[in-house]
Order: sequence, then structure tokens, then C-alpha cells
Amino acid sequence: MNEKELLQIAAKAADDKRAEDMIVLDMKGISLVSDYFIICHGNSDKQVQAIAREMKEKVEEAGFDVRKMEGFDEARWVLVDMGDVVAHIFHKDDRSYYKLERLWGDAPSLTAQELNI
Repeated sequence: MNEKELLQIAAKAADDKRAEDMIVLDMKGISLVSDYFIICHGNSDKQVQAIAREMKEKVEEAGFDVRKMEGFDEARWVLVDMGDVVAHIFHKDDRSYYKLERLWGDAPSLTAQELNI
């Protein structure tokens, strides 16, 4: 399995839990941390946690490792580190505050169609 498959599995898991305004940024050559960032949000603490939980479960079922998950209990900004893919799952209010998309605005984005979700 490769990073593209990991990206597809993680993005589909978020989509299955109705993550809103999902953006996937191609961070190759921009970040040393990972190759892809998934940025999305939920409208409640429970939805943010459901998105993160589904992502972790589906990724692990597919044989990939989740290195770390931070912020789950607070459910304001959950970071799911899967190595080549890092997901940022925000509560709607916090996403507009941090504006990660703008911070990494020079990174090309991938569409849901390109990800086959």
C-alpha cells in the first residue's frame, strides 16, 4: 500500500462521517512533516470525534499505522498523524480562527474527484 491509498482511505472516512469543507493539500516540497494535509471540520464536538474515530479505525483496518492522535477529548482541533498524511479535524468555530488553508495557501489542493471519493 502507498500514501495515495492511505490518503483515499482517510479522506473517505472523513467524508463518510459528513466532514464539511474538506480540503486536501499536497505538501510535497513544502512541508517536511508529511506529504498531504487533510483539513476539514465538524459542526459539534461529537461530530469532530466521530470523524477522527472513523478515520483512525478505517486506516488501521487497511493496515496503516496511526502514529498519534491529539486533541480528541477536547474535540476542537483533532490532529491525526498517519505519517505521510496528517489530518486536521476542526470544530467549525476553531477552523475559521486558525485558517490553516491560508497559512499553506501555496500548496496545491486535490479534489474529491481526484481522490475517488
